[in-house]
Amino acid sequence: MTRQGNPKVRILKEELLSDNWYVLKKLTFEYQKQDDTWETQAREVYDRGNGATILLYNRAKQTVVLTKQFRMPTYVNGNDTGMLIETCAGLLDRETPEASIVRETEEETGYRVSDIVKVGEAYMSPGSVTEILHFYTAEYSEGMLAGEGGGMEEEQEHIEVLELPFIEALEMVRTGEICDAKTIMLLQYAQIHGLLEPEVKPLHVLIAGPYRSGTGDDPELLEQNVRFMNEIALQVYEAGHLPVLGEWYALPLIATAGSRTIGDDVFNRMFHPSSIRLLDCCDAVLRVGGPSQGADEMVRVAEEKGKLVYWHLDELPNVG
Repeated sequence: MTRQGNPKVRILKEELLSDNWYVLKKLTFEYQKQDDTWETQAREVYDRGNGATILLYNRAKQTVVLTKQFRMPTYVNGNDTGMLIETCAGLLDRETPEASIVRETEEETGYRVSDIVKVGEAYMSPGSVTEILHFYTAEYSEGMLAGEGGGMEEEQEHIEVLELPFIEALEMVRTGEICDAKTIMLLQYAQIHGLLEPEVKPLHVLIAGPYRSGTGDDPELLEQNVRFMNEIALQVYEAGHLPVLGEWYALPLIATAGSRTIGDDVFNRMFHPSSIRLLDCCDAVLRVGGPSQGADEMVRVAEEKGKLVYWHLDELPNVG
């Protein structure tokens, strides 16, 4: 008899070897070779059903969620502890792959995901196991956490949930600390397809450059410095960001407050402090131009506040 429509295969005999946990059979069959002669072969086939696996990732945090549990087959084949780091996975259990992986995800990790994306399917051990594994990805957030995860007690699952930086997970693949095939495949898929590349968003950028430095407070030189920074600000705007100069805020306020000359008490009370206050509302500083104690102070404070600091215009991400 034939099966699956291949006329070159004739299954002669099926023997049930085990039906204890899943189904193990011995199949004796004839296979037609390239020279059209037939030879008899015998193979053991393990049928445990099909399964699904998923990589949970968080683009904002640059993290992935994996699981860690004891796997006896690895323990008897070189894994000293038997503990294996894996993507969440499970058998379909008479469900669709999508329904199954959503259920498994909540049971194992505690996250209730909905927008899952199928990225493929594959035979994982085609020499002996029938299983097709369906591969998925999904973004997760803290708001999706619906439980502790850890698996089902009645199924004797004792699963540790791991949230790892994506770059660390990739390094663990390189070092062999992660050695599970499905997990490696999904992590590499995420890397190749840029799933965890940070979303580029417009930045509010403070342009920090010399204003008074080297001018002797000459009005024309002061205006020249502001014009130079304005030209940089225009380029920052055209790169898709929102630029700002401290001078745009400080100088009108200082004039309104009654300053009569650059460097008087009103000027000194407001010029740099207003820029420091403005910095709290910015995402980044772009340091431009020549020497300037004030601009260097902006950089120092920005670094203390954990803000981004750029030294060249082309370092800014272009968001178009």
